[in-house]
Amino acid sequence: MSAIFKYPLKIFFSTFVLLIFFSCQKTETKTQNNSEPITSISLSYIGGSAGNYKIIKVTKDSIHAERGNTTNNVHQQKSLTLDPKAWKQLIASFDVKNLDKIKSSASIQSLDGIDETFQIKTPKKSYIYVNSYNDTIHYGQLQRFKDQLEKVLPKEYR
Repeated sequence: MSAIFKYPLKIFFSTFVLLIFFSCQKTETKTQNNSEPITSISLSYIGGSAGNYKIIKVTKDSIHAERGNTTNNVHQQKSLTLDPKAWKQLIASFDVKNLDKIKSSASIQSLDGIDETFQIKTPKKSYIYVNSYNDTIHYGQLQRFKDQLEKVLPKEYR
């Protein structure tokens, strides 16, 4: 092959490679859609005529669950370790940007009802919801968390 023929091929190949290099766009994928990390989540059911309670607190590495009855002075508690994969599945239920949209309802403890209370903590803010199951539009995040939590809790605390 002559030198005259090789030179245009080198230019063509170089141009082609540069075009491919500059046309490729780097796409970033987020592993989590939360702008602010969740540090802990608490779920409690308190009330009723017998004074029943169940309190579950979940952090990055543990679950602490309590349940009892104030009428009979019964109290049980259990602490479990939580693996990072389970924590990620639990917090994947939440979109921190939309937590402000969830609405609470009035307490029903005075009517011998049981209040469901969620507390979600981030480094900057704490979100507290009482009986938010009445907010059928935005309650889905909390329900998904409850569904995931049932998978890791012992049977007696579900």
